[in-house]
Amino acid sequence: MAKVVCIHGIAQEFEAAEVLASKWAPALCGGVSNADGSLLPSDVAMCFYGDLFRPQETVRKDAVSAPPAIEDPFEHELLAALDDDAAGADPTKTLGARTVQAMLHRVAHTPFFGGCAQEVVIRALKQVWWYVTNRNQTRVLGQHRLRKVMSDDTRVLVGHSLGSVIAYEVLCADPQRPVRTLVTLGSPLGIPALAPRLEPPANILPARWPAGVLQWFNIADKTDIVALEKKLSRIFGPNVHDTLVNNGPRIHDVIPYLTAAQTGRAILAGLALEEAGR
Repeated sequence: MAKVVCIHGIAQEFEAAEVLASKWAPALCGGVSNADGSLLPSDVAMCFYGDLFRPQETVRKDAVSAPPAIEDPFEHELLAALDDDAAGADPTKTLGARTVQAMLHRVAHTPFFGGCAQEVVIRALKQVWWYVTNRNQTRVLGQHRLRKVMSDDTRVLVGHSLGSVIAYEVLCADPQRPVRTLVTLGSPLGIPALAPRLEPPANILPARWPAGVLQWFNIADKTDIVALEKKLSRIFGPNVHDTLVNNGPRIHDVIPYLTAAQTGRAILAGLALEEAGR
């Protein structure tokens, strides 16, 4: 069974486990190679939950459906946090109006969203909202999927974006798991709006350390607006190893994160810990 288990982030609803595995495993092996180590694709497994967000209804050609909108206060908080970080990343910009429309416009034109339609931003926020509110059992099912992929041989858990939230919550809930190394990539765990909605909540500092984990490597691009707090050690304690990387124009894309030597070194440290424990 796989020594390393990976779990993806948002906006993967039209993918599949096999498709993501075919991209993630070689990229992660490449990151380990860039760190002067070696990892076999067979040692990497993929947890997929994106289909939980896939639209199920069939819409008639003559039907008119309303576009998604920011409705929940939590969605508004998330949007405001992303807007704040987007402005902070570029000191030449000012926040201006804080209406939902103005914030959507600014966030949609960040490098992360690349000038996409505002509807894409809304759908991304709603996936986070779906998860934390457990709408349609999304939280329960997402965590169940991860538990099914992990085995007694799994020692390193890699979570990207929302996947890092699922990874953290599962490790906190299941301290008996053999996972000893957590690697978070572009993690939103430091977003204040999310903190009280985590299980367990992370709004009282220091927040809960995932029991059983001996090493936590948090890796973030310095301009990744999803990784609002680049230093998770400020929230979860000084034992988190925070590292900045440069993903170029693909600031939140998982592939540059996986191929980074910093990620490769984190994987090697996790595997070395396993060898030392034998």
